[in-house]
Parts: sequence; C-alpha cells; structure tokens
Amino acid sequence: MASYESFAEVYDMYMDNVDYDKWCHNLVDILAKYDITEGLVADLGCGTGKMTRALRDSGFDMIGIDNSYDMLGIAMAQDMDGILYLCQDMREFELYGTVAAIVSVCDSMNYITDLEDLKQVFALANNYLDPRGIFICDMNTIYKYETLLGDNTFAENRDEGSFIWENDYDNQTHLNEYDLTLYIADENEDGEEVYNRFEEQHIQRAYTIEEIREAVADGGMELVDIIDVDTMDKPVPETERIYVIAREVGK
Repeated sequence: MASYESFAEVYDMYMDNVDYDKWCHNLVDILAKYDITEGLVADLGCGTGKMTRALRDSGFDMIGIDNSYDMLGIAMAQDMDGILYLCQDMREFELYGTVAAIVSVCDSMNYITDLEDLKQVFALANNYLDPRGIFICDMNTIYKYETLLGDNTFAENRDEGSFIWENDYDNQTHLNEYDLTLYIADENEDGEEVYNRFEEQHIQRAYTIEEIREAVADGGMELVDIIDVDTMDKPVPETERIYVIAREVGK
C-alpha cells in the first residue's frame, strides 16, 4: 500500500483536475437512494481529506481513514471540525462501532493488489456497517489501464513543483506500476530557490467485474450495483471508472 510520503506535499495541487464537488454530489445521491441522508460515514483512503470534508459539509459526521501519516497531517491541518481521523490500513481498519455508510474514492481500492485482501476489505466493511448499510467505492477499470495509462508517461511543470509519472501496465497480472519523480520547490539556507528531488513507486491493480463480484460475495456483502462514475449509468466497454455499491447483509 502506497504512503505518498513525498507526494503528500503537492498531492492537492496535482489533483486539482478532480471534480470533488461532482463526486461528492454523486455519493450523496447514491446514499440518499438507499435512505442514508445523515449519520456517521467512514472514508477509506481519505488522503488529505478533501472528500471527507465535502461529505461533512453535506451533513454527515465523518471518520477519515488513511495509512499515510503525511496525508493525514495535511488533512488535520485543514479542518477537523466534525471529523475523526485514524491512521489505519484499510485492509485492517477498526472502528469503535458501526457506521451508516462507508465510502472510498480516488481509486484507493485499486491499491489493494491481492484479491484476498480485497475480500477482506469488504468483510470489514460488512462488519462495521449498520444493518443494511451501504459501502460505495470507486475503481479504475481494466480499459483505463490498458488504453489511457498503459505504458504512457505524463509530466507537468508548475512554479510549486514538477513531476514525471511513468506507467508500466502488465496485461497478465493487471498490475500497473507508477514511477513518480517529483521536484518540489524549496529554499536553501541562503534563501535561494531550489528544487528537491523525490522518487516514489506505487502499484495498483485492475479487477474484472467477475473478480469484484467474487470479492463482494466472499466478503459477506450483497452487490447492489456497478455504475459508471461519469454517466451514473451502466458501464460500457469504454468506462474508465466505476462505482461499486454493496450492502450489509448481516454479521
């Protein structure tokens, strides 16, 4: 599981293309469809807490869970009102009681590269959800890794920093290796601008719909729906990101 140690400093800057407002609206609409309009919600892989805060502002009491101290440090420095942050691995997370819903966005679930671990996350979600509670997670699709990320390299240069993002996708294992090279602006002892170089490696896995169904079922949950994040409708072959919606069905 990646920790985003260096990237935490500039994560929000490079994620400014993500429409968090739209994604939050999507989650609120899905939860309302299943009669969840208030109560306690856990955000797995919350990162710097942008979605956690957005859902808090939508009327939910929030728990943000992430295994990166760096990310959580930034989240807690922003705004902790109505939010409890926990530094935990989502494969082993523990709550003090049950919650109305659990969410996980920004392809955090793709960082779980072992199918048995994925099943464990669904089992834990089922354990910590209220009766008939809902777990919503998004995942990048095989199509996205094969055609959009693949073996492509992306780069961006800004005053605050620059990055080079190299991808290596294996069609057999469905594993995508991200090699990140970061240049983060700083000042030396003389007050001169310098750029510190950091390197990180992250690995994600794409799952087939059949594997997702298996993980949900073996985790003891009911698969309610799988929909396209962009259209909020049934996925098509070109769907890049999906929502997996599962329901608690008893401990």
